[in-house]
Amino acid sequence: MHAPQTTPPPVRLLYRVQDAADVLSLSRSVVFELLRSGRLRSVQEGRTRLIPYEALREYVASLEDVA
Repeated sequence: MHAPQTTPPPVRLLYRVQDAADVLSLSRSVVFELLRSGRLRSVQEGRTRLIPYEALREYVASLEDVA
């Protein structure tokens, strides 16, 4: 018997700060500090700060490099 195949959830290209915090399991204030320090990249669209998916991946990879 085969397990049903599931498709991975679609990857969003841009995340709002709260959404990025949820994905990273961090608080909003920690994400804002990461943005201020330059450890996490972001883009600005109008008045909205958005974090690219690849920036989240790069940040997590940087954590793995330190460990």
